[in-house]
Amino acid sequence: MIKRNLSMESTKHDIQNIEDIKVLVNKFYDQIRENELLGPIFNGIIQDRWPEHLEKMYRFWQTVLLEEHTYYGSPFPPHAKMPVEKRHFDQWVGMFSRTVDSLYEGEKAERAKWQGARMAEMFQYKIEYYQQNNLKPLM
Repeated sequence: MIKRNLSMESTKHDIQNIEDIKVLVNKFYDQIRENELLGPIFNGIIQDRWPEHLEKMYRFWQTVLLEEHTYYGSPFPPHAKMPVEKRHFDQWVGMFSRTVDSLYEGEKAERAKWQGARMAEMFQYKIEYYQQNNLKPLM
């Protein structure tokens, strides 16, 4: 009889469909809403429009990870005037990566983390540029 160490066996799977994306997005933004640093910013901007925001995030990640083109538009403009800096982005990236890791493993999970970090870095640089030069982004 072979004994298995169940704690060492992974029960995680890769992100496969829109339901997986909804689980990821919902868990992540539940944590964001409660976070001391990020919660007040997100809650202050989104207010009572969380269902609308979550739907947009489902479509964004569905397009990025599943190549099912359901998101249209530009993700940066809504973030352009947010009162954020490097520490906010570092917190966001860390939380996002930990959320992905807690739920999934595989190629799409790794891509989600990479894409999230890449997007955060780009947003950070763009926001800093607009703030330092007192410019308004084209909407």
